[in-house]
Amino acid sequence: MRFVEDSEESRKEYKEFLENNKRCNFQQSLEWAEVKKPNWKPEVILAEDENGKIAGSLCVWIRKMPIFGNIMYAARGPICDINDMQVMKQLTDGAKELAKKYKAIVLRMEPDVESSDKNFRDIVTTLGYKIKDDAKDFKDEIQPRYVFRLDIKDKTEEEVMAGFKQKWRYNIRLASKKGVTIKDGSREDLKDFHKIMIETGSRDGFIIRPLEYFEKMYDCLGPKHMKILMAYYEDKPISGVIPIFYGNKTWYLYGASSNQHRNLMPNYLLQWEMIKMAIARKDDIYDFRGVSGVVDENHPQYGLYRFKQGFGATFTEFIGEVYMPFKPLTYKMYRFSEKAFRTIRQLKMKIKNKK
Repeated sequence: MRFVEDSEESRKEYKEFLENNKRCNFQQSLEWAEVKKPNWKPEVILAEDENGKIAGSLCVWIRKMPIFGNIMYAARGPICDINDMQVMKQLTDGAKELAKKYKAIVLRMEPDVESSDKNFRDIVTTLGYKIKDDAKDFKDEIQPRYVFRLDIKDKTEEEVMAGFKQKWRYNIRLASKKGVTIKDGSREDLKDFHKIMIETGSRDGFIIRPLEYFEKMYDCLGPKHMKILMAYYEDKPISGVIPIFYGNKTWYLYGASSNQHRNLMPNYLLQWEMIKMAIARKDDIYDFRGVSGVVDENHPQYGLYRFKQGFGATFTEFIGEVYMPFKPLTYKMYRFSEKAFRTIRQLKMKIKNKK
């Protein structure tokens, strides 16, 4: 076991391993870690094979929380053969070493591992982790536990589109027929995207990050790993999306849509453009990202579920949070405060949207 060092050679070795691993996730990348600085400090743990080559990795972020102390968090890690006990133990030993260094109260992971993987559950439990897998809504965890993923490996555009629901294919054609055009934007177009994003957040009741956050994302990831696609009607921006490209996957990370011209179905055309980009990259997976785990037509997020489902994607349930408390009592108090904060924030949003 070792750590990624602050050298170009060490960072390059890790980046190559990550991008070439079938479990690759952009949230484990050094580029994404740069986005999260300075609030979070990244450390990358590496497991090694008998020849000293990287066999697994875990990018951990460390953050000091007022009153409670440091927490360690890994989004969508580890990156390895998740059924290899020896590799998982190396990564866990590295995490324990970091916990001592930073006097951390907990390591929290939200792995890119499906909930049904019993062998992984057995391995992490044996290594001393606990599993929290009772989340249903977005507010219950940091990363969405439920997503839609589209298998595009070795498929043509025609084969992928054939899997869409008929109405979805119709809406894609309708948008083009009615004069909606899609343009590959630049950093400057983030201003238009953010204006529409504020409109979307006000309509759908979620908190919007500041423009500076999206600009930092572009500076760290674009244009190789991030794009801005904008939909126009009569030369005016009416919708936009931000896809992330990394390794063998493309993620639909952010979307924004104006209240005007929604009948022109620009969001369907934007999704198709992103999927076509993923196919051209020869990706294995196009990830639509999160939906609620409550599949009920009366649920406020059901429309999002239905929209993503119509593209022929597979409803995927991840294992949820896998965590190791180093100071159990302190962590228990921290979790209580975290849950209270999120609840209060949601109530404030509801009150604000009713005004």
